[in-house]
Amino acid sequence: MEEHKGGFRSIHEYIATFPDGIQALLQSVRATIKAAAPEAEERISYQLPTFALNGNLVHFGAAKKHIGFYPASSGVPDAFTDELAGYETTKGGIRFPLDQHLPMELIGKIVQFRVAENLNKAAAKSTKKKA
Repeated sequence: MEEHKGGFRSIHEYIATFPDGIQALLQSVRATIKAAAPEAEERISYQLPTFALNGNLVHFGAAKKHIGFYPASSGVPDAFTDELAGYETTKGGIRFPLDQHLPMELIGKIVQFRVAENLNKAAAKSTKKKA
C-alpha cells in the first residue's frame, strides 16, 4: 500500500493504493455493499471506506493478510455466530483472510442486518421526538 499522508478523499482513492489483486477484492466488497444497501452513501471515515445510512453502516479495508470488515459492535457477531465461526472476529470487526474466498453472500447479509438496525434506530429516534 502506498503511503497517503493527507488522508483519502474517496473510496476509489483508497482502493487505488493497493496492488491489483487486492483492488479487485476491495471492489467486490464495495459492490456487494452497494447491492445490499443501495441507498447508502459512500464516504471515508476513520481513513477507511465507509457506507453510511442514518449513521455509519459498515467500514472495510485491506491489511497485510486480510480484508477487514467493520459492521459495528451492535451484536453482528452474535447474530451471525455460525456463519462467522471460521473467521477471526472482534466486538466490531471481522477478518477475512486473503488466502480464502471472500464470503460475499455473508457480507451482503450482514450489511442488510445493519441497514435494518440503522433504520430501526432512526425510526425510534423519530418517534421519541414526536412524543
